[in-house]
Amino acid sequence: MSIKSSSARYGSVAIAIHWLTALMIVGLFATGLLAAAQVDPAAKLALLRAHLPLGAGVLLLTLLRIVWWLVVDRHPALPADQPNWQKLTAKAVHFALYAVVLVTASSGIATIILSGTLPAIVGSATLPNLETVLPRAVHGIATRLMLGLLVLHIGAALYHQFIRRDRLLARMGVGAA
Repeated sequence: MSIKSSSARYGSVAIAIHWLTALMIVGLFATGLLAAAQVDPAAKLALLRAHLPLGAGVLLLTLLRIVWWLVVDRHPALPADQPNWQKLTAKAVHFALYAVVLVTASSGIATIILSGTLPAIVGSATLPNLETVLPRAVHGIATRLMLGLLVLHIGAALYHQFIRRDRLLARMGVGAA
């Protein structure tokens, strides 16, 4: 498999970035939801200590992905028989996912900075109340928006795989091409 994408299939770099980002986002949702529901400050802090590097990793991978697409590689063509409204929706959802990841990461970073949480993360200070900082609200809204976009993205992939049966998932390394 080539590191760059062809007209019919994503390259190994794009596939690796995609699936690594997906796994890290699952970890982010798990640690973020568990931390938000946690009443024990020590447990909440432990979850945030896992959440923050995952968030930084997703941010870096997303920036790498954007640079990869702008400078090095191109997306494979969408199926020719796919209706135009579906092609436009696919492009819009992908663009929105990139934007929401950037907003979510930025609001997370701003929450850490403005709340004074960093000393607690790297040391032994007490965890401040994150809910009182405006970027935390943006982070929560962006996370919910990301979840909705991911449902659309995964739903479309499953639609292509099981309804249209056009083996679109093989382009992303799942199944035979």
